[in-house]
Amino acid sequence: MTSIWNISILLFLVFGAANAKSNVNQEAKKPIQTFRPYNVAHRGACGEIPEETAAAYLRAIEIGADFIETDILASKDGQLVCFHDVTLDDTTDVKNRTEFSDRKRTYEVQGVNVTGYFVVDFTLEELKSLKVKQRFSFRDQQYNGKYSIITFEEYITIALYADRTVGIYPEIKNPVHINEHVKWDNGKKFEDIFVETVQKYGYKGTYLSESWLKQPIFIQSFAPTSLIYISNKTDSPKVFLIDDVSIPTQDTNQSYAEITSDGYFSYISQYVVGIGPWKDTIVPPKDNYLSTPTDLVARAHAHNLQVHPYTFRNENSYLHFGFHQDPYQEYDYWTNQMGVDGLFTDFTGSFHLYQEHTSPYPKHIKTSDDLLRKIEKIISQYEHA
Repeated sequence: MTSIWNISILLFLVFGAANAKSNVNQEAKKPIQTFRPYNVAHRGACGEIPEETAAAYLRAIEIGADFIETDILASKDGQLVCFHDVTLDDTTDVKNRTEFSDRKRTYEVQGVNVTGYFVVDFTLEELKSLKVKQRFSFRDQQYNGKYSIITFEEYITIALYADRTVGIYPEIKNPVHINEHVKWDNGKKFEDIFVETVQKYGYKGTYLSESWLKQPIFIQSFAPTSLIYISNKTDSPKVFLIDDVSIPTQDTNQSYAEITSDGYFSYISQYVVGIGPWKDTIVPPKDNYLSTPTDLVARAHAHNLQVHPYTFRNENSYLHFGFHQDPYQEYDYWTNQMGVDGLFTDFTGSFHLYQEHTSPYPKHIKTSDDLLRKIEKIISQYEHA
């Protein structure tokens, strides 16, 4: 990862985001592909590098991500940061930092009492002092302690400085919890600060509009009220995330059956362009074998909603037996048989390689003869493998 744009990112991380957009020429970049399902790098290349770090996002872009995905939380002093859990315990060294030993708290989050070191109880400076580690013990541990938590603005700049058009896919994470514990001036909410940030960096426009194609974005949330609220503030496309069948929505307490009904799809499609369901709710497993698929994808498509399921992981423990320990068979099943419009993967390089080997390049897209020859060579190698 020693390209010019990587150097630009490192300079940005050192000197800040004040003039981040001034030197970014979006017009000259290779456009994002829209002819096949989107390759969404779940928390960056987190199968290789600790999640939601600058290094994980740089790596994801390097190995073919269409979108880099992140979760947005807020610090005690109201700064937006990229971090998945409401607590810092599992993926940072906070437990070993004696200066923070008095910060452990118990809060109710989505109806459950959670104890730990909460992001909302740390300032941005304190969060930046922590070091991030790999979430799963069976993944590469060599990068533990090397990287820090990054801000939402730093994450955006990583995408903007890429040498091709790369989309962002941020999640408004746990907004009920954030709005309860973090307060901003003038009565602003978490959602207001979130929208102001994406607009500050030029993200705007409906799905596939000229503005969107220059700076692609999907805004996601498990909280339908947040998506509806920001619909009055931005026309950027939004995706409604859907959890396990046993978990109600975090803000409206609606059941899975309610939010996946045709009536609700008809309603929510006024505000969102797609849904992001957990993949096992679409095709429920039985004894780790896939069972008969539900009609969720077909019904969502009937309401003109895209479907971006999560999360695809290469390890055998996450692959259902029918795929014979082969993640490429899983990608093939979901793209060709289930017909999804994108997917979240911890191993974006694997999905990119699968697509490069199997997706015919659309004839209507103008490209160089050299690139066409490279594509034809890849396809030929795959066919004769």
